[in-house]
Amino acid sequence: MDAVQLAAVLVSAALVASMVSVQIGISVALIELTLGVVLGNVFTLNPNAEWLVLLATFASVVLTFLAGAEVDPDDFRSRLGASLAIGLASFAGPFIVVALLAAGVLGWGTQASLIAATSLSETSLAVVYAVLVETGLSSTRVGKLIMSACFVTGMCTVVALSTIFAQPTVWLPLFLVASVVAIVALPRIAPWFFARFGDRVIEPEIKLVFVVLLILMVLGDAAHSQAVLPAFVLGLVMSRHYRRHQEEQRRLRVVAFAFLTPFFFLRGGMNVSLDAVAANLGVLALLLAAKLVPKLGLVYPLARREAGVNARFATLLMSTGLTLGTISALYGLNNHIIDRTQFSLLVAVIVLSAIVPTAIAQRWFSPPQLAPHPHHLLPPEDSDALLGEA
Repeated sequence: MDAVQLAAVLVSAALVASMVSVQIGISVALIELTLGVVLGNVFTLNPNAEWLVLLATFASVVLTFLAGAEVDPDDFRSRLGASLAIGLASFAGPFIVVALLAAGVLGWGTQASLIAATSLSETSLAVVYAVLVETGLSSTRVGKLIMSACFVTGMCTVVALSTIFAQPTVWLPLFLVASVVAIVALPRIAPWFFARFGDRVIEPEIKLVFVVLLILMVLGDAAHSQAVLPAFVLGLVMSRHYRRHQEEQRRLRVVAFAFLTPFFFLRGGMNVSLDAVAANLGVLALLLAAKLVPKLGLVYPLARREAGVNARFATLLMSTGLTLGTISALYGLNNHIIDRTQFSLLVAVIVLSAIVPTAIAQRWFSPPQLAPHPHHLLPPEDSDALLGEA
C-alpha cells in the first residue's frame, strides 16, 4: 500500500472514529486506538511509514504543548506538592513491580526488564489531555491536577530512559539551551507577533508555534532525547497568553484534533501484533496487572485527598499509557534489548492501558456535573463553576 492509499485509509478510519465517538459518548482517542489495532492486524498496513511516524510524533508533541497551555501556573504552584506526590507514585509503583516481575518471573534479563519497567510506568499526557478536552474538564481544577501529575510521571519516565539506556550526543547542550530559550522567549514574542500577524485565515500564530516545536524535535532527536517535556513547559508558560486570547488556542486545538492526533492514536493501535499477544495471553495479563494495580493502589489515596469525589476518575486517567511508553519500547526493540514478541506484548499492554481505564473512567466515574455532551467544550469559567472545587 503506497503513502496516498495508507493516508486515505487512516483518514477514513478517523472519520468513522469521530462518528462512533459522538454516537456512544466515548473519547475519540479510544476509538482511534481500537481501530488502529483492527487495521494493523486485518490489513497489511505499515505503522512505520516515514511520513506516518513524523506526523504521529509531531502530534504527540503538539498535544503535550496544548496540555501545558491548559494548566494554570498559579494553580500548578499552589498544588505542586500534590502533583509531585501523585506523579512520583504513579511512576515508581509500576516501575518497581514490572522490573521485578519481568526479571524474576518472566526471565527477561536485566536490560529487557528495565525497558519493560520504563515503558509501563508512564502516564500518557496525550491520552489524558485528549479525554479531558473532549469532556470539557481540561480547564477545571481536577483536570489541571491530573495534567500536572501526568507531567511529573512523564518527566520521571524520560529521566529513567535517559539515565539507564540513552547515550546523549554532543547535541544535548544545544537542545537544553534551545529549550530554555524557547520557554523564555516565546511568551515575550507572542503578544507582539500575534498582534502584528495573527487573526488571519493563514494562521501565522499557529505556524510560529509549530516551527518552535519542530525545532525542539529536531534538536531532541539529534541529542537522543525527547521534545515532549520542554513542549509541556512551553505550553505552561504560554497558558496566560492563551487565557487572554482563547480564540487562538481554540484554533490550534481544532487543527490538532482534526488532522494531527488521529494519526498518533491510529498508529499507536497499529503497532499491536494480535498473533504475538494471543500466543502469550498469560504474560500479557501479568504485565497489565503489574502496570495497573500499583498505579491504582498508590495513586488513589493521594488523589482522594486532592480530588475528593473525583478521585476514582483521576486515578483511572493516571493509569493510562501511550506516548513515552511506546517510545521506550521502540528504543528497546531498535537497540536489540527486547525482541519482537516482547515489544508486541509491551505495546499491547500500553494500548490496553490507554483504552480500558479511560473507558471505565468515562463510563462510570465521570464527574456528575459534566457538560451535557462530551464534545461540547465548556469555556474555562463555566467548567469551573460547574465542577466547583473538585
